[in-house]
Amino acid sequence: MSSIIEAARAKGAAAVAAPVLRLLEPADRARWDAFVRSQPQASFFHLSGWQQVIERSYGHKTWFYYVEDQGRITGVLPLAQIKSRLFGHSLGSLPFCVLGGVVASAGPARGMLDAAADALAVALGVGHLEYRNLVSAHASDPGWRQKDLYVTFRKQISADDEENLNAVPRKQRAMIRKGIKLGLQGELDADVDRFFTAYSTSVHRLGTPVFPKSYFRIIKEVFGDDCEIRIIVRGGELIAGVLSFYFRDEVLPYYGGGMPAARECAGNDFMYWNLMQAAAARGARIFDFGRSKLGTGAFDFKKNWGFAPTPLAYEYRLYKSSELPDNNPLNPKYQLFIKLWKKMPVSLANRLGPHIVKHLG
Repeated sequence: MSSIIEAARAKGAAAVAAPVLRLLEPADRARWDAFVRSQPQASFFHLSGWQQVIERSYGHKTWFYYVEDQGRITGVLPLAQIKSRLFGHSLGSLPFCVLGGVVASAGPARGMLDAAADALAVALGVGHLEYRNLVSAHASDPGWRQKDLYVTFRKQISADDEENLNAVPRKQRAMIRKGIKLGLQGELDADVDRFFTAYSTSVHRLGTPVFPKSYFRIIKEVFGDDCEIRIIVRGGELIAGVLSFYFRDEVLPYYGGGMPAARECAGNDFMYWNLMQAAAARGARIFDFGRSKLGTGAFDFKKNWGFAPTPLAYEYRLYKSSELPDNNPLNPKYQLFIKLWKKMPVSLANRLGPHIVKHLG
């Protein structure tokens, strides 16, 4: 009798399916997103919608891997390939996003997803594999290298506007009040036109290529109410605009810019304050000021708001490349390009920029 019982147990154990690696299909999106929203280490940039955004906007190939165990998703890893003669051949989680990398709840999912990324990188013949982590996932692994270039700025906010305003250092608080005194107001837009005008004007002033307007339209279409476009005006005049994401109890102002008039009326300070007010009223309790490079004006601006920088753990595994990628405006070899770009007419920059930025990620 005991041998029969043991045989039955062995057969039952064998019948339990092992975890399996799968690629995301449209029918899986709701399950994928439910898993992401349930995991504390996951971010807005792990949502399945980014697959549609990247493929539709730029035509890049994507592989959104997930591990399924007993019918439940236990890990996800969104990946996209960028292949460029100018900027190299890479596989990353995730281009055009601040964060990415593996999110796993338990079991062998993390190892399976790392192995899948490694096998894909070899098969594609990429120069490097990149994970954009908030916290290092491979600090003790000599096969991975880390680059200290970016930081993020996150801070808790209150439901009370006065408390939030008093938490802003005095100098920046005075700038917010200046904008209020000059009659600045915030409005929501359903389309991207006014936002794109402010954004493209601003990035041209910085000498960097612009994303195409279609990219922002697709983002708004894919993420719906979780993507908000806020415009700052003064008597009907466009001053600034910001495109923000909402995720759980967080608000993330992600793309923004101001017209030349924003400087004289504290338009950017007022814009972020107006967003903070609206986000707090909506229930957000974390204001994520987003990624900035060390030693830049954006870094200083956010720090002056009383936000403390937290280093981002961007990790790289090299394959055909011998050096870490350095495709950013701080690289000295791009300084001449930046100077020339600033002198280019905005209309021409807006036509040429999308052909460049699609390869930067």
